Amino acid sequence: MITLSLCMIVKNESDVIARCLTCIKDIADEIIVVDTGSTDDTKEIVSRFTDKVYDYQWHDDFAAARNFSFSKATMQYTMWLDADDVIDEENQQLLLRLKENLSPSIDMVLMRYDVAFDESGRPTMSYYRERIMRTSMKYQWIGEIHEVIFQTGNLEQREIFIKHQKLHPTETGRNLRIFQKMIADGKTLDQRQRYYYARELMYNGDYVAATRELDSYLADDLGWIENKIGACKDLANCLQWQKQPHKALDALLKSFSYDAPRAEICCDIGSHFIDQQSFQTAIFWYALAVQRPLNEENGAFCLRDCYDYIPYMQLCVCYDRIGDHKTAMYYNEKAAAIKPDDQGVLFNRQYFSKLDL
Repeated sequence: MITLSLCMIVKNESDVIARCLTCIKDIADEIIVVDTGSTDDTKEIVSRFTDKVYDYQWHDDFAAARNFSFSKATMQYTMWLDADDVIDEENQQLLLRLKENLSPSIDMVLMRYDVAFDESGRPTMSYYRERIMRTSMKYQWIGEIHEVIFQTGNLEQREIFIKHQKLHPTETGRNLRIFQKMIADGKTLDQRQRYYYARELMYNGDYVAATRELDSYLADDLGWIENKIGACKDLANCLQWQKQPHKALDALLKSFSYDAPRAEICCDIGSHFIDQQSFQTAIFWYALAVQRPLNEENGAFCLRDCYDYIPYMQLCVCYDRIGDHKTAMYYNEKAAAIKPDDQGVLFNRQYFSKLDL
């Protein structure tokens, strides 16, 4: 059985930290918590679970803080969590089994990270992340913001799910502020950082600047393909906000130059044609979306609803608009099989019940 160090960085997490540590306390062989400046009782709560609590002078660098936490690990493998992460009982048991049977040849374990949920708790956005690493490999976090450990060594993917369940929002503008400070300090952003900087501009409503940065990012051949595809989707979103729908469509279609269509892109194209009242064309794109495979192994962000629920609901809308109510009902029931208590599904059923079919 392997031994496991849990390493965390925290600040003002008194509302969630006990929830997180309760999930992992019977799994981790040591718990290391690095506090970056809490002014609430986070450290007092943490002290109920571990005496390995360290203060760290925050200087707008998440990678540096995480690397400091990793430097304190003494067990064979190191795992990270955020304070608002949750591991349910089933996945706790899977983690315990991983400790019992992980091959000594494995350097890094990837696990699914569920980061957004619908009203019933079903994950709507997921991706796989580096989660457990051999301590002796001395892996390093890279990036002041949106930090990452590059996936190297002998990798293994486990179907163990970690849920990122926030109770309070991220500080408004924090990530953009850090990027802007990096630029002001003369730091040249690498390709990955350029992509995330553009996204932060978009999230903060500066669609003109985000468009400029995304265009620049897409203009060269460097960067991860999945980020390139994501940049096409984000660029389309920015152009939609600027009321340039045809340029937005061009951005979405550009994604096909990188790889086969993603369901997320197909759904956005379908939405464009619904806005244009071109329902037959929209049907084509939503039907294509449900045919696309859900491939999470590449580590890309995955909007899970785009592979079933959203296209089924939109196919229902499209067929209803062209007068084919029976096919519309069929697709509403396909959506119902995924989300039986969804308000949209129930509304549609009531609507169809009043039609003379």
